[in-house]
Amino acid sequence: MDLDDVLTSGFALVLPHLTERQRRLLLGAFARVLGRGGVTRVAELAGSTRPTVRRGMAELDTQPDPTGRIRAPGAGPKPLAASDPGLLAALDALVDPVTRGDPESPLRWTTKSTRQLADALTAQGHQVSHTTVAGLLRAQGYSLQATRKTLEGVQHPDRDAQFGYLNDQATAYLAAGQPVISVDAKKKELVGPFANTGVEWQPSGEPERVNVHDFPDPELGKAIPYGVYDLGRNTGWVSVGVDHDTSAFVVASIRRWWERIGRAAYPHATRLLITADAGGSNDYRRRAWKTELSRFAAEAGLAVTVCHFPPGTSKWNRIEHRLFSAISMNWRGRPLVSHEVIVELIGATSTRTGLRVQAELDQRTYPLGVKVSDAEVAAVPITRHDWHGEWNYTIAHDNAPQPSKQQTN
Repeated sequence: MDLDDVLTSGFALVLPHLTERQRRLLLGAFARVLGRGGVTRVAELAGSTRPTVRRGMAELDTQPDPTGRIRAPGAGPKPLAASDPGLLAALDALVDPVTRGDPESPLRWTTKSTRQLADALTAQGHQVSHTTVAGLLRAQGYSLQATRKTLEGVQHPDRDAQFGYLNDQATAYLAAGQPVISVDAKKKELVGPFANTGVEWQPSGEPERVNVHDFPDPELGKAIPYGVYDLGRNTGWVSVGVDHDTSAFVVASIRRWWERIGRAAYPHATRLLITADAGGSNDYRRRAWKTELSRFAAEAGLAVTVCHFPPGTSKWNRIEHRLFSAISMNWRGRPLVSHEVIVELIGATSTRTGLRVQAELDQRTYPLGVKVSDAEVAAVPITRHDWHGEWNYTIAHDNAPQPSKQQTN
């Protein structure tokens, strides 16, 4: 085999594995070694051009590029944004059609994935792939975003003032050594082998197996956690109900907190302040809520003051981010297979800031639709505060109505 055959075979084997610059340098080196006529000879044997070989010879005399650049600055194909001036504007109009584009955009009511965006741009005459669309979006400051709950709708004009009033009440109670609790119902949970959001450590390849659907199990039912958070002691109590979320259940949960924890923690208490949402079973307009509280006040010998958060501001309730968020973190990624498991997981909740939680299963029934008479409401010893008496009121512990034969909702 002569030299030309060797070079031809060698070039065929190695050139496909080299970058453009490396190929030029290799061809230029062989041309220089061959001497006169080497440029033409190497170009023919390698299937290249003489200008490419000459350029490689010239690059042999330059210093190596520490950046590893393959092409000279500005060389190579131009970016699509430069070769297609209307591309970025068309993409922007598709991603944000209301403020920047046509409200009748084809993607106005669809998921804006990179593939759908690429298809829509191609239909408009812009030849672009979904990977290029992703790069353009990042370059334009877009990123994948989830929805965020920040809109509160129409705000009550006294919203901030009510926050201040509530805070002043809580500060005064705590300074006097009187209990202050934040109450609310946590989201109802399906009981059984159902998926639960979040992840936890498991042996690799052995995830917890759960049902592929979320149809309630008629035998296991659901769990209704109602929480009581003690602001002064940073402790929580959760009653896990199995029946209905009624006012009777809510006040029963407060009563059990007082009997199990509150009475011993505050042996000299004469008053109790409850901060609560404006809706649900502790709605400030709900008759049963007030009559049940009146019975509790009489039993506990406490004057019970309630301050409600304004409508639409439940996220500001302290229990949400001091107790419920910690519970959700503790049982993340675990199927809530039984009421007992739910109680144990809630009771095992703690935080580095010292939160401790107790939980108990409440298997009693709380029927819906039980009416509260006008006479029962009139018998409630309630005093409405001068500031928004519908949100702020105190129920005395004497002259409370006697319990009726039926529980109220």
